[in-house]
Amino acid sequence: MDKTAISPVVVIGAGPVGLAAAANLHLRRIPALVLEAGATAGAAVREWAHIRLFSSWAELVDPEAAKVLATAGWDAPDPRRYPTGDDWATVYLQPLADALGTVRYGHTVTGVAKRGRDRLVDPGRDDETFTVHVRTADGERRLDARAVIDASGTWSNPNPLGSDGLPAVGEKTCRHKIAYRVPDLTDPRMTARYAGRHIAIAGTGASAKTALIAFTQLAQEHPRTRISWLVRRSSVGTAFGGGEHDELSERGALGDTARAAVANGPTRTITGFRTSVVESDGDRLRLTSFDGQTLDGVDEVVALTGFRPDLGILSEIRLDLDAALQAPRALAPLIDPNVHSCGTVRPHGAAELAQPETGFYLVGMKSYGRATSFLALTGFEQARSVVAEIAGDHDAAAQVHLVLPESGVCSGSGTFGDDAMRNPVGLACC
Repeated sequence: MDKTAISPVVVIGAGPVGLAAAANLHLRRIPALVLEAGATAGAAVREWAHIRLFSSWAELVDPEAAKVLATAGWDAPDPRRYPTGDDWATVYLQPLADALGTVRYGHTVTGVAKRGRDRLVDPGRDDETFTVHVRTADGERRLDARAVIDASGTWSNPNPLGSDGLPAVGEKTCRHKIAYRVPDLTDPRMTARYAGRHIAIAGTGASAKTALIAFTQLAQEHPRTRISWLVRRSSVGTAFGGGEHDELSERGALGDTARAAVANGPTRTITGFRTSVVESDGDRLRLTSFDGQTLDGVDEVVALTGFRPDLGILSEIRLDLDAALQAPRALAPLIDPNVHSCGTVRPHGAAELAQPETGFYLVGMKSYGRATSFLALTGFEQARSVVAEIAGDHDAAAQVHLVLPESGVCSGSGTFGDDAMRNPVGLACC
């Protein structure tokens, strides 16, 4: 019997795009198994539960997932409202996972390969199933899969503070004073940690803007709080976004509010600061840039310099990725911030996401590699197209439709925001 015919499609990750893929598989009656490392659906989303998205519910519910939820009697939220991460996880993602019934929690994928063959072996490769190696509370398991959709995102792999892509000298030693996520300053423990301190915020993406706003509000209540904003570029430039020209009004408003916070609050902006060294200076930190600038007396650092894909579990899968972006080679030219700054993407699906290993796909935030400006709408359409291709519905897979809202900062030639936030479907992505 053909193993590929009876094995399920394995989806890695029960986040927004992974569950969208599972919903498409469910409606096409294709056996599927969703492997989630966390204890709940949307485990990564729940880690930024306090953040409000700049997309409304209308852009955050996959159309096929809505059909699955409708059969379960789901009470859909007002499409005009803007949820928090907690809302997205509890109101939508968890009910969807429950309705699908195919999610296995506490299943951490440690590797993907072709059954009985390492990446070097050619004979019989295309005829074999995938094997997905998983770590669970009951020990290690190996699952067969006819196809694999990796929607595991990038949340667990933040970029370092160091501006050459590697941790700055001393960064790991000083990690106890460095946060790589936007702190929840409504939490009394976080207030106690940051209030009245000198905070260095690194980054210019949506998370950095969110942090600048939050820390400015903290400084209003605790006037001794100081903020140093470290910008790697030579100027702030378009860091605040397109404002009223942004077709996502809340994304534009975020930039406008951050601009006002920097202009009117206790923030000192330091441009051209590319961190090279982090060192202890008594109870505080001293940061030094590659060109010799120094910032002394820092109590805490909030490094919001983006995320990158963890490709370690795919070491035995034959991948064709762009050398710079670590995104599928055919997709890279459509999203490369070195080339354009519009924040929009042409329609793309299974054809652009396909890899040399037939039946293996990267989707969602992970498909963008190190590129920026991912929107949930992009991931939903990726999932639909990929599942159609797996189902053998090549016409549907090829008919990709994707219209994304303009960011309002299109300038023709690209300006590379190498410290822009790439938060999985939350801040810079939704």
